[in-house]
Amino acid sequence: MTRCIYIFPGQGAQYLGMGSDLCQEFETAARIYEQASDVLGYDMRRLCFTDPDQQLNLTRYTQPALLTHHFACLSLYRELSGSSSAPVVTAGHSLGEYSALVAAGALSFEQALALVKVRGELMGTHGEGEMLATQLDRATAQPLADKHYCAIGALNLPRQTVVGGAATDLDALSAEIEQQYPRSRSVRLKTEGAFHTYFMVEAAKRFRPVLAEAEIRPPQTKVLSNYTGEYHDEDPAGIRSRLFFQLFHPVNWIGCLQTALVDEAATFIEFGGGIGSGDTAAEKRPNLESVIKRAARSAAHETRYLAAINVTSIRETVAAGE
Repeated sequence: MTRCIYIFPGQGAQYLGMGSDLCQEFETAARIYEQASDVLGYDMRRLCFTDPDQQLNLTRYTQPALLTHHFACLSLYRELSGSSSAPVVTAGHSLGEYSALVAAGALSFEQALALVKVRGELMGTHGEGEMLATQLDRATAQPLADKHYCAIGALNLPRQTVVGGAATDLDALSAEIEQQYPRSRSVRLKTEGAFHTYFMVEAAKRFRPVLAEAEIRPPQTKVLSNYTGEYHDEDPAGIRSRLFFQLFHPVNWIGCLQTALVDEAATFIEFGGGIGSGDTAAEKRPNLESVIKRAARSAAHETRYLAAINVTSIRETVAAGE
């Protein structure tokens, strides 16, 4: 495929049964879930497929589960499509950045699992606060957030800014937004903390020595950084520092998309996760599709969007590239 970018969603894209369709049909996927269980010390298939202890939505479990699903979808796509599947860029939203680094050869699957296991534990244990998705641009949202001791957590689109803060502060912020911008809809997000804000500083401080010990190689493909919105350096030390800062700075997703579009990325393929009210994998939709299509339209850039999030979509995307 011409000018292809691989993308990976973050938390919020998990669902009960995630990956069960892959493992039922493909031995490759089953081995990946077994490999994840060996690295993490708990049964990944049990967590994702049945979740009897209701742990899948806890950050410490969500992050490894999504990374496993990302990698299983990516591996099956590569297996079925052959060598023609190499991208020119990889990118991921928040947790998804680790999957993007795996896809680019900078991290092994095992090393990425070990990192996000600790990352998720630290974010869940030391994180505080909640998050609010707004339809405001950053210039409008920033002074309001500052006034209420909140902070910008993600820049998904020019007019889609996510804010994090203490619950009472977010209540006050939400009320002021409703008063000043009655046509602007804000949605409280279900997270265990105000991710990518100053509430994550303690988690980041504890994560730094873990990153320092991680085996990171120069990526074989360009990888976009959530922290800068630009490409990661080839230097592993630079990758480590940007992953550290990513924890308590906004996810600059619109910056990443703008960088990719300026580089004329023509085809986006989203791997793993899924959203929607349907109960089965086949009923799920790609998490990042609407955001990326809106960004492309605003940039007057023609793109093709494909998904590799379940057995059906993987086969369809392979066929689309033949």
